[in-house]
Amino acid sequence: MDEKLAVETISEGHIGVVVFKATSLSNSEGIAIAAEQIREFIEKSHPEKLIFDFGGVKFFSSQVLGLLLEVRAKLQAYEGEVVISAIEPHLHRIFRITNLDKIFKFFPDRESAVKSMSPN
Repeated sequence: MDEKLAVETISEGHIGVVVFKATSLSNSEGIAIAAEQIREFIEKSHPEKLIFDFGGVKFFSSQVLGLLLEVRAKLQAYEGEVVISAIEPHLHRIFRITNLDKIFKFFPDRESAVKSMSPN
């Protein structure tokens, strides 16, 4: 696979999952296309919870942080929540430096994120 950004959106009941399929999320055009896919997914399915799965991602541009904040604001409009799973430690550091670690919850993998968001 080349380094163009590709995302997969999945619904698991009231939980939505956005899976990044590229190791580098730095292509501006690709991020814009992915953002549009994610917006359409949210408009169509109105997930109560949305997980961004960063498994396999090694690098991302600041544009991705903007996308996460935009999606968070969209979901907050109807009391939804955005969480992040499977992010590499060196990328998690970016969230700490920017204090974004205070507004997003992080999980070691998608399964634990889904489990924490599912009704008991």
